[in-house]
Amino acid sequence: MTKRGTKREEQREARRNAIIDAAEHVFAQKPFDKVSMREIARRAGISPALIYRYFPNQQHLFVAAFLRGVKELIPRLMSGGEGGRHPSIEEAAMRYLGYLIEREEYFKMMTHFMLHGNMDEELIDSLNEIERSVLEGFDRLFERKGAKKDVRMLSHAFFAALNGILITYRQHPGRGPGEVRRHMENIGLVIARLFAAEIRA
Repeated sequence: MTKRGTKREEQREARRNAIIDAAEHVFAQKPFDKVSMREIARRAGISPALIYRYFPNQQHLFVAAFLRGVKELIPRLMSGGEGGRHPSIEEAAMRYLGYLIEREEYFKMMTHFMLHGNMDEELIDSLNEIERSVLEGFDRLFERKGAKKDVRMLSHAFFAALNGILITYRQHPGRGPGEVRRHMENIGLVIARLFAAEIRA
């Protein structure tokens, strides 16, 4: 590829990322069905027509934003603990919960995907691929802790339990954000210890 071609590709990638940044900002403020492509384009500083050169519709943009966020989560989830050791099940649970508590927009996206199945097949495949990556990370975690059988089932159960905490307690009435986070983390630790005990048994 020529220098000119490389520069054009870099500019295109930079603009695509700027659109995703804008989408994440808008998605963090509003529910998915209340967001327009025009609003995202305005936030990105481009014309509404130009945004469609990068993303054919809002759903494709939504998925691109979600995938970028989850790709950040996976290495964070499985990176070494103190002294380079593998993270404990408790640490992995805290990292998963912490990431989705801190990044409200990804939590909203995830719950949208869980509750609404009317998506293009190509997009469903992308989402399934990311879910498989997270589950594989949990598989490795459990295998390192000594799990020998039903590892993928353990990973599915762990994934569902952590997501259940986020969905159930994220908007806990009468509690401030710090108190809500501590409550979710305490429940996450209970769940993580139950899984650790199951593996030891």
